[in-house]
Amino acid sequence: MTLIVHGAPYSTCTQRVLTTLAELNVEDYKLELVDLSKGAHKGPDFVKLQPFGQIPVLQDGDITIFESRAIVRYLCEKFAGHGTPLLGKTVKDKALVSQWLEVESQNYNPATATIVFEKVFGPMFGKPCDDAVVAAQTAKLEKTLDVYEAHLAKSKFLAGDFFSLADLSHLPYTNMLVYAAGKSDLITSRPHVSAWWNAISQRPTFQKVLALQKH
Repeated sequence: MTLIVHGAPYSTCTQRVLTTLAELNVEDYKLELVDLSKGAHKGPDFVKLQPFGQIPVLQDGDITIFESRAIVRYLCEKFAGHGTPLLGKTVKDKALVSQWLEVESQNYNPATATIVFEKVFGPMFGKPCDDAVVAAQTAKLEKTLDVYEAHLAKSKFLAGDFFSLADLSHLPYTNMLVYAAGKSDLITSRPHVSAWWNAISQRPTFQKVLALQKH
């Protein structure tokens, strides 16, 4: 049965799901466009799928899942043995992937997402950038990235020597941080973080997902 992803190619959280599908070599899915500019994500039909009115949403037969991190974990379990082993292969691997997914969600993403909103998404919808908020969140992100720098000095990827869901989950917002929000120095000023970012951001799967925005 064909999977249905309700989302948009420019949505960072939708990109997380689409990149996971690509890494798992899953091609039997349909991207159902949700037009945020028209408020489709707040309409009654969509809210039946996602009560908070946010994208993406995954439908797999009679299963409906929202929240992108829950979706990608589900996909990795469903398609275990397909494509890239994003959860790792051992109990230790899985524990470390889970740990760094939590780090991304709790420590990295809040500051990064706020900076991207203030610098990119807010102005798109007529909200001026609050430089004080950007400065405060940048300081928080600096401290987090210092931890990453120390860790990545000893590990090629976050969970070890293999690319995992933990690395993948950083891709969409970091890409926006670097190329749209003008904060590339946060990455390039840290050699081990920079090497890690170069390695993960050039993966063909992510580049393929980014290319969807041009269609």
